[in-house]
Formats: sequence, structure tokens, C-alpha cells
Amino acid sequence: MQEQYRTVARAGVHETEINRSRFICALAPVATEEEAQEFLARVRKEHPTATHNCFAYVIGADASVQKAGDDGEPGGTAGAPMLQMLMRREVRYTAAVVTRYYGGVKLGAGGLIRAYGGVVGETLDAVGTLTRQRFRLATVTVDHQRAGRLENDLRATGRAVRDVRYAEAVTIEIGLPDSEVPAFRAWLADTTAGTATLELGGEAFA
Repeated sequence: MQEQYRTVARAGVHETEINRSRFICALAPVATEEEAQEFLARVRKEHPTATHNCFAYVIGADASVQKAGDDGEPGGTAGAPMLQMLMRREVRYTAAVVTRYYGGVKLGAGGLIRAYGGVVGETLDAVGTLTRQRFRLATVTVDHQRAGRLENDLRATGRAVRDVRYAEAVTIEIGLPDSEVPAFRAWLADTTAGTATLELGGEAFA
């Protein structure tokens, strides 16, 4: 299981011109293959008169889904180099669409491969990437008397406090790396004089 993965920091567009052809790369974070296909359809709609709308996407922290398409360019000269660039940069959960407006000068197979892969790399540089870390969701239940101070202590020690709910007792939802669970249990018992409980939930990335 992957402990972390890299993805694009935000959606973004970058354009470059090569031998009078315009190459416009759109990148977006996508959670599923459906989202990637919707993103491709949206870009195609924005550029209905473009010569080509080529795509590549990588889904899964372990890159379990990898797809690419040349949209009429010679086989392997567009989608494949775009996908290779995403993989080389170790980017996951990301879709790339490169729109080409043909400028009248043929680039040849090598030129196309460099153009399509290159504009994806330039766009990744422009939008930036971020790393998401795998963690365990955990719920701390504590009495009202200790809740305020405990929440402050959690935030002060850099814990990811995701939610706080007040009922008969107070439940605080946090995120913890698996490796830190035993140490956190000990810290929690010490901080609350053994009055708080810790319940582990599922896994997520953040």
C-alpha cells in the first residue's frame, strides 16, 4: 500500500507554440476514471475547432489505471509521451488534455513526441504539485471539561483535526499516520489522565 502520492496542486492551463502549431495543455486533479473522462469531454467542448484533443490520465496512488489517446495523431506520438511525462514526474490522480491547433508545418514523429510530452511537463511546472500522505482516521471521545484544552493541544502538536462534535461527550476526529498510533495512544492517556478513548477508523489521504 502506498504511503503517499503526488498530484497536481490545482487545475491549470499552459500554452506553447511550436512551428506555428498551438499546443494547449489543460491539467486537473481527478479522483476517478469517470472524472477524467468528464474533464476530457469538457476540454473538447471548449475547443470544438481544434485539430486534436489528445489525453492521458493516471488514477490510483499506485497508478493502477493508466490511459492515453492520440485523437488522430500518428499512433504513440501524443497520448503515450503525455502519459510518460505524468509517470516520470510520479503524478497520480491527474488528467492531462493537450489541444493542438495545426499551424501548417509537419513536426514528424519525434517532433510530436517532444511537443506533447514537453507541454505536459511545462504545465506541471506551472501549476505545481503536492504530496498527499496516507493516514488513519481516528475518533477521540473526551468529557466536556477536558475537550477545549485537548483540542488546543492536538492543534498545537500539528495533528490534523478534521471535525469536533459536542454531544453528551465531545468527539474529535483526527488523522494519524499508522506508525504514530501507539505513541499517540500513550500521549492521549497521559494528557487526559486516562479518561479519553481512541477509536480507529478507515484510511484516507491528505
